[in-house]
Amino acid sequence: MNLLSKLDIHSKQDFYRFIKQFTKFGLVGILNTAISLAIYYAFVFINPALYIVGNTVGFVVSVLNSYYWNNKYVFQKSEKGHLKTILKTFMAYGSTFVLGTILLFVMVEFLHITKYLAPILNLILTIPLNFLINKFWAFK
Repeated sequence: MNLLSKLDIHSKQDFYRFIKQFTKFGLVGILNTAISLAIYYAFVFINPALYIVGNTVGFVVSVLNSYYWNNKYVFQKSEKGHLKTILKTFMAYGSTFVLGTILLFVMVEFLHITKYLAPILNLILTIPLNFLINKFWAFK
């Protein structure tokens, strides 16, 4: 089985639908990132030692935002019961949040990457991973 089949792409229309969905996810992701980073930087501005707290608060707020927009705009789900999907969304983002927080700590404390650049570097890994987890699990 090739990669396209694993991504549920079997025709040109499926490919275009996948690209459109990934683009929408990216737009929601840009908004989420802006929200999360604004909260993170606010905490760092108040007290640089609060960078993990800021990361956590930013995560919670941005995942709630993500759930709303991914549910309505990206994956267009309209089930009556949202509890299962929102829990799966938090679990999906939670897995990359844990990974991102560990990477953030390692980058800042051991690699001496600035607290301002480290969360942005994490996005290289977490954005594609979040898309795949959300598409094939949380909003399935």
